[in-house]
Parts: sequence; structure tokens; C-alpha cells
Amino acid sequence: MTEPRLGNSRNVTPPALSAAAAIAVDRATTEFRRGQPVLILGSQGACLAAAAETVAVASLRRLRQASPPLLVLTGRRAAVLGLAATAAPASVANPITQDERPFLANLPAGADAEAVLRLADPTAVAAALPPTTQPPHFPDELATASIHLAKLARLLPAAVVSALPARAADEHLRVAAQEGLLAVWAGDVAAYETTAAVSLEPVGEARVPLEGAEDARIVAFRPSDGSTEHLAIVIGQPDPAKPVLARLHSECFTGDLLGSLRCDCGEQLRGAIAEIARQGGGILLYLAQEGRGIGLVNKLRAYRLQDQGADTADANEQLGFEADERIYLAAAEMLRRLGFKTVRLMTNNPDKVTGLERLGIAVAERVPLVIPANRFNRDYLTTKAQKFGHMF
Repeated sequence: MTEPRLGNSRNVTPPALSAAAAIAVDRATTEFRRGQPVLILGSQGACLAAAAETVAVASLRRLRQASPPLLVLTGRRAAVLGLAATAAPASVANPITQDERPFLANLPAGADAEAVLRLADPTAVAAALPPTTQPPHFPDELATASIHLAKLARLLPAAVVSALPARAADEHLRVAAQEGLLAVWAGDVAAYETTAAVSLEPVGEARVPLEGAEDARIVAFRPSDGSTEHLAIVIGQPDPAKPVLARLHSECFTGDLLGSLRCDCGEQLRGAIAEIARQGGGILLYLAQEGRGIGLVNKLRAYRLQDQGADTADANEQLGFEADERIYLAAAEMLRRLGFKTVRLMTNNPDKVTGLERLGIAVAERVPLVIPANRFNRDYLTTKAQKFGHMF
């Protein structure tokens, strides 16, 4: 078994945004999902960007009108395509690896929208056109923002970008308004997840008797930009003056709702609820971060790669993601809003312990949650132990 990894470096709180800036980023993710280009502004210039997965013919034509389009990939995806060497693991002194930096390449002259998708998606049937050589300098700030927008949109982490001529930001914004393009600042994209977490407000609450925990209520929390809600399931009457038994559970449509045997999520959800009730009460936070934060569609793509021989960590990385994209800002904020500062954390994952503690929630104890393996998820659980440091 490998040593447990350090918690996700993104579980460190950067500055939050204004509500208007957060709404602009949320709208930009919708434009990405629709295949439309977005203007991204930064301290070193501006570009037009569209998601590689959804870029439309008209959008690709608009990008080419601005300047020769570039393909932006994560370092991990570029390594899978043989365009970049896989970097050495991150160190404590330097937690950023080449795998986490954006990789840019000139898009092949004959590449259409379908070819762009094949470059981004390792599950595509047809072979991808190889990108040409790396372009001259393009601001990392803009490339990173385009990748981050794709991730926020739950799309493959790849984009097509075109540099724009140097001009004042106001002029870029004026042209974007004339063309009906949505504009965002790269720094706002980077800070979006923080704002979505720290602006969470309870918007609905009801008593909901559950199987195994009849004395339960559900509190829904929504961020200020109106994006996806997270849920707190409060069981019994836990005392805020004492460490609360708490479980962070990332939503899993296939496991929680359909009873998928490929993972242990559904059994963990129901087992945690029953155990919290048995111990007299506590909290289960149901977090909207499907597939370790990559979204349901990308999780299904990862399953296809697993069927071809990849393990659960390798599959995420072949898609261009980190092995685990989850952050715990929302969980920490929900606990604070409910009045809890110290938890007895029900988890096998050391990253959850580290993530909460970095965000100001004390973990008084780690409480194991062990679910027996079946023949479909045995390799999955082994990978969680060997590559993620889970303690069973």
C-alpha cells in the first residue's frame, strides 16, 4: 500500500468573488456546454475560448477568424497522446506537477469540430489527428482558465482558444457585447468554487424519515449564483458543543440510486445513515460532486476505460482530470453554518481528513466505514487502498 497522499491542494481557500462575477462564470459554463465561444480576459491579454467537447462548426469558424486556434489540454491528457512526458510526482515543496499545467498545441489545419473532440476524448472510436508543434508563448492564466471552465461545466478538460490582439479590456468588452459574447475574467474563474462554497445559504428544510434513521431532516444549501445545491442530512439532535459524527458523501447516481455494483457508494450511503442513527445522531453531507468531481458523463467515460483495463485513478487521468477532483470547501461551510466546528469524521479517505482540517474544521477522530467487496468492485476497492491511501 502506498503512503496516503497529501490532501487536494485546491482545498485551500482563495479570495471570494462578488455575486455578479460568480454569476458571469456560471453563465460562461453554460456557454461552454452549448458549444459557444467565451471571451476570457486576463492580466496578460485576452482570448476567445470554447470547450473542445462541444465546440460547434460556427464557433470554430469564429475562433479561426480571430487567430489560428490552439488546442489546450491538461498535462495528463497530453501525456496520454504522447505529446508530453509524464512528470515526476509533486513534492511538498512544489505541489504543482507538469501534469497539472495546461499544454498547448497548434490545432491541425484540417481539424473540424469532430476531430477536436477526438483529441479530447480517449473513448472516441476514430483515431485523433495529432496536433502539430507547440505554439509560441500563450498566457498560462488564459489557458488554465479555459480548462477550469470546462471542468466547471462538467465537460472534458480541454478547450480551443484563439489569442486576441492587444487592446484595452474595455475595448475587448465592447466588441464582445456587439457580438453577443459572454465575457469573464480568468481570476474570477479561478475563484469561482470558493465563492460558490462560502456563499451557501439554507434555502429549504423538512423532516424526512429515512430507512434506518426515522428522526432525520434535510437542509438544502444553495450558493448565491443559483447553481447546484448541496444537502445536509441531520439525524437526531446532535450537540454543537461536542464533536459531531459526520460523513461527507459525494453524490453517485449509479451507486446511490441504481444500486450499481461497480462501486460501494450506495452501501456506504445507507450504511452511514444507519450507523449515525445507531450512535445517537450526527450529520451526513450529500455533496454535488459526482464521480470524484468529474461529473456523471465523464464518470461513464471513465467506466469505459476501466473496461479496457485502466483502474479508477488511471481512467480519470487518461481523460485529463486529476485522479480525484473533489474539494471540501462546501462541506466545511455547511458544517459551520449548522454550528459544528469539530467532527468525528466517518471516512476511510485520509484526504477528507486533511481537506477539512485545512479549512478550519477540527477532526477529533476518524471513524472507519467498511463495506464488504463484491466481485464487481473488488479491484476498485483495491485501487482506493493502493493509490488513494484509503484505510479499510
